[in-house]
Amino acid sequence: MVERLVPDELWELFQRVVPPAPVRPQGGGRRRYGDCEVLVAIIFVATTGCTWRQLPPVFGPSGPTAHRRFTEWSTARVWAKLHRVILDELGSRGGLDWSRCAIDSVNMRALKGRGKKGSKIHLITERTGLPISVAISGANLHDGQALQSRVRGIPPIRSRRGPRRRRPAKLHADKGYDYDHLRRWLRSRGIRNRIARRGVKSFTRLGRHRWTIERTMSWLGGCRRLHRRYERKAEHFLAFTAIACTLICYRRLAA
Repeated sequence: MVERLVPDELWELFQRVVPPAPVRPQGGGRRRYGDCEVLVAIIFVATTGCTWRQLPPVFGPSGPTAHRRFTEWSTARVWAKLHRVILDELGSRGGLDWSRCAIDSVNMRALKGRGKKGSKIHLITERTGLPISVAISGANLHDGQALQSRVRGIPPIRSRRGPRRRRPAKLHADKGYDYDHLRRWLRSRGIRNRIARRGVKSFTRLGRHRWTIERTMSWLGGCRRLHRRYERKAEHFLAFTAIACTLICYRRLAA
């Protein structure tokens, strides 16, 4: 199970971004569980959706121990860094297609009501559906308000040849992004837009290129911890979202 959840190549990539363990100046204390053991436990919680206290003892660290390390690494932005490292590996191997990207969002229900219940995950994927930019917001945020921040949030990713890249040639979006100021903003950044227009029906071309991001949204469901928002802190919910995107990209890298 350990090899299935955290293969050797994924562990090597994780070691690039994990911060060193803190040292107690006074010495002593209990033995700190190894990072690999805790990483396996965190991935298990993310993919199965179990609570921290339901974590099987076979992994070694207890649920509270794994949760403390998860909090520590989330504060250090380890999961976002790991996602970017894997994107760099994919880019250097020519595994990313920047010719056509897509943006969309999906609502995730919350365990308890907070205004409009749940959170929204905003995602930009490259042509084949690999997530390259991700963020979360309240469920009441309109999709159009997230486009600029998500495009700016695309990190500079390595290419097989030439400089790093962070702008797609073309961006596809549904009618929730149908605003002229967004089209002008994309053109000013040298990005062609393919945004569906409200009131215009096209049964022959609807979803012709945006289906890949819909498939990616279903891939996020493989991280069962995202089926419903249990985390009170947005930082933790974003961390699980980044873990899901990391696993999606790693599967492509391993293939």
